[in-house]
Amino acid sequence: MGQAQPTETSEEIDIIAIQDMYRKFVSECPSGRLFLHEFRRFFGVDPTGEASDYAENMFRAFDNNEDNTIDFLEFVAALNLVFRGSLDHKLRWSFKVYDKDNNGSIDRKELRSIIDSIYRLKRGQTTGAADERLTVDEVVDRIFQAVDRDGDGHISMDEFIMGAKQDPWLLNMLKLDMNPARWIIEQRRKSAHF
Repeated sequence: MGQAQPTETSEEIDIIAIQDMYRKFVSECPSGRLFLHEFRRFFGVDPTGEASDYAENMFRAFDNNEDNTIDFLEFVAALNLVFRGSLDHKLRWSFKVYDKDNNGSIDRKELRSIIDSIYRLKRGQTTGAADERLTVDEVVDRIFQAVDRDGDGHISMDEFIMGAKQDPWLLNMLKLDMNPARWIIEQRRKSAHF
């Protein structure tokens, strides 16, 4: 019998990947802070393109201390959440993306803005999903009807999480439908910076 070759554990691979990300992060952002325009460039997003709004919402959600920059720790924490977080953590993060004004609730305008961004990003991609036949406003109405339990015209984080867990269609939509991990991977492939 032959001896098994040693292999890298996923923890070692993670450390190597984090070190590589850090080198690239520092080379792109010597100040140690990533501003929105750098975040877009980092992922190869055209500031006037369809992915721009989505990138801006992701940037805002990654910026935990709300200083309009992302430091390396915020960057790694966000990527860890996106790639490995629990459903509750991902839904909390998704809620932050939807809650553009950071007031702790999502109104129709905020929800419509994100759903519209998702639809614009998906334009030209056909998945055969039934929700593709719904307009942005129909999706917003359906989500509010299912999730806004107290009927106050705002979705709280608890309503958001509970609604997503109870309905697979809502879960798909409220997790941003556009998988953030997939978006990040696609943007990394397009960008020479990462």
